[in-house]
Amino acid sequence: MKTIGLIGGMSWESTVTYYQVLNNVIKEKLGGLHSAKCLLYSLDFHEIEKCQSTGEWEVSAQILSEAALTLEKAGADFIVICTNTMHKVADKVQEAISIPILHIAEVTAQVLKAENITKIALLGTKYTMEQDFYKSKLIEDGIRVLIPDKEDIETVNEIIYNELCVGIISKHSKEVYLNIIDKLTNKGAQGVILGCTEIGLLVQQRDTKTPLFDTTLIHAEKAALFSIE
Repeated sequence: MKTIGLIGGMSWESTVTYYQVLNNVIKEKLGGLHSAKCLLYSLDFHEIEKCQSTGEWEVSAQILSEAALTLEKAGADFIVICTNTMHKVADKVQEAISIPILHIAEVTAQVLKAENITKIALLGTKYTMEQDFYKSKLIEDGIRVLIPDKEDIETVNEIIYNELCVGIISKHSKEVYLNIIDKLTNKGAQGVILGCTEIGLLVQQRDTKTPLFDTTLIHAEKAALFSIE
């Protein structure tokens, strides 16, 4: 079994889900008392968010690169960055290490292609929705990407940082998200990517008929399977 190197803490609320899913998948696949072999480097999200809001992506890239290098030296066989937004610096992190990074957008695209999805809506932080670092991975696989309008982008982003990242789960915010999902579905989206690792804490498949693709669950499951290939 390969050792998984997790860069977490962004936020720790969703990193908990990664650990649960990794171990559940390994238990399901291998049975008995098997569990995932993993190393966790949990960052201080305050430092990362400060870099995001001030546009200091090079600084955040250095922080994540140091974490990845530490995990490699500790025996990790591959890296999982437990957040969508910070995949903006994934290429820089990859340059710093000799082990592979399992890219969250690439494994999500694999799932979408398997489901014959050609037009998908994307929810996430404003960086993930507006910038190209994430959407480009989907577009490269021939998948069209829809994002909310400007006002809804700000609403989605504010709920992520002000509520979900600090463990606040609001019924009102769930209704807001579901309304935005309905708008995107009406625009032709065949499904919605929950492209922030905290969104799955608020909205689950049982809440809507629109197919949801929770990147936290997808990423963690793919990491577990990769570790036992």
